[in-house]
Amino acid sequence: MSKQLKDRLKAMGLVLPPAPKPAGVYRPILVIDNQLYVSGQGPVLEDGTLMAGKVGSDIDKEKGKLAARQVGLTMLSTIITHAPDGLIIKRVVKVLGMVNATPEFESHPYVINGFSELFAEVFGEENGIGVRSAVGMNLPKNIPVEIEAAFLIEK
Repeated sequence: MSKQLKDRLKAMGLVLPPAPKPAGVYRPILVIDNQLYVSGQGPVLEDGTLMAGKVGSDIDKEKGKLAARQVGLTMLSTIITHAPDGLIIKRVVKVLGMVNATPEFESHPYVINGFSELFAEVFGEENGIGVRSAVGMNLPKNIPVEIEAAFLIEK
């Protein structure tokens, strides 16, 4: 991972949680040509535990949005932990945001904004915002949000 990104995160005062270990048979990240793919990440806290709760019943949309931001911090930790030295992210390409929500809840995009706003802060609006989907579903371990993403990298 590039020292530049680590320095930027430190200057922003962002505290990253520990990178989670895979919960199944998959790679946390995969680099293919000029693309970086990151497997679905949940909201890991600084102590290594997961945030929990269904948006719309256990937690409100504001806490859901904070959970999505925490997923962003978790994803940055995963990238820094697993990416090869010198890897430079040029831009966010695609984000799939999944919200553990009640059937009546309709603000999935608002919740996933917590992730997108963080990445716009870290990489700038031009490169930190890509295409995106935000959908509702049941998620493992009752986590409020799971997000996977793809990035364009410099080789």
